[in-house]
Amino acid sequence: MQSELVASRSADPRDSTRESRNGSPQLDSVSLAIIEQLQQDGRRPYAAIGKAVGLSEAAVRQRVQKLLDQGVMQIVAVTDPLTVGFRRQAMVGVNVEGDLDPVADALTAMSEVEYVVMTAGSFDILAEIVCEDDDHLLDVINKRIRALPGVRSTESFVYLKLKKQTYMWGTR
Repeated sequence: MQSELVASRSADPRDSTRESRNGSPQLDSVSLAIIEQLQQDGRRPYAAIGKAVGLSEAAVRQRVQKLLDQGVMQIVAVTDPLTVGFRRQAMVGVNVEGDLDPVADALTAMSEVEYVVMTAGSFDILAEIVCEDDDHLLDVINKRIRALPGVRSTESFVYLKLKKQTYMWGTR
């Protein structure tokens, strides 16, 4: 009886996710297929997605909204920073004394910081920064990042040329 309930629940177009034991959403195969459709074209109509995954347009709309609300995905316009006035990008490795969370939170709050990850290895945190020019980058690193309590050192990796930027890794 329990397995029948689970099977019938997963067949419901509105039941796209359940929480796993660690609290993150567990996605069913239909939600994964919807994500893949949107990764190929973020403007693909819900009716076309529905046809590809076997759901109605309304059911796709519901699932997409739920995935957005849960933070599973975002639908955004990805630009080339050089074409919109940002001439300098860099990855900054940060070494921290003590707790990483306050430094990671402060970096996350900076508008120039696009990406923050806590890592194992040579750096405690990696932050991708997008700036207008070298002076702007220097100001962000020298006056804002290095001034954060707990920051022990930084190392900057200035981007010379962006060869690949993709968000097409699919789903598992």
